[in-house]
Amino acid sequence: GVNLTIQPGEIHAIMGPNGSGKSTLSNVLMGHPAYEITQGEILFQGEDLLAMDTDERARKGVFLAFQYPMVIPGVKVFQFLRNMIQAKEGKITVREFRKRLNEKMAMLNMKEEFVKRYLNEGFSGGEKKRHEILQMALLEPSLAVLDETDSGLDIDALKIVCEGIQQVRNKKSEMGTLIITHYQRMLNYIEPDFVHIFYEGRVVKSGDKNLALQLEAEGYEMIEKEFSVAL
Repeated sequence: GVNLTIQPGEIHAIMGPNGSGKSTLSNVLMGHPAYEITQGEILFQGEDLLAMDTDERARKGVFLAFQYPMVIPGVKVFQFLRNMIQAKEGKITVREFRKRLNEKMAMLNMKEEFVKRYLNEGFSGGEKKRHEILQMALLEPSLAVLDETDSGLDIDALKIVCEGIQQVRNKKSEMGTLIITHYQRMLNYIEPDFVHIFYEGRVVKSGDKNLALQLEAEGYEMIEKEFSVAL
């Protein structure tokens, strides 16, 4: 099964072939209602995460950046983000929120026009992912789960998104980060402390960043040959 401990400030990367269960893990961590947990436990800051609803997990400091962010026409980004903060912290005036938002947008090198648009409507892949990182910057979570944030991005967009993630981490150095990815390229910009190989719903191998480089060089066939019989 999955046996992971993420300490404050650590970066863990989970890599694995398509269909290995990586996104299922991220959904389970966030409390997706489609999944029923039959065994095991997830402890977050000493509390049972599985006993909490999704919104409660978010208020406690768990954040998930989606692989495929949803388009919600008619909902302005500014209002969505303000409502998000109010759900976590209570009422905040437009003036207070705008000041806070402008600070985060400047940090991420984003233009003010961005928040006047409808949520992810007409956004490029890079804009959708940067919006996820803007949410993370505002919420300042204790645990950030990034589910294939590199998916669908060209190299320039990936670099911008990774720089944004690093900016958020610089601001909150105690934030634990779980990067779920299929490829090694994102780890060129965000160096992990630990790399875990996921295969058929299990962590089958763990190591440092060199494990990701080995995987890139040898491919997932290496993992399939080594562990398919044992599993």
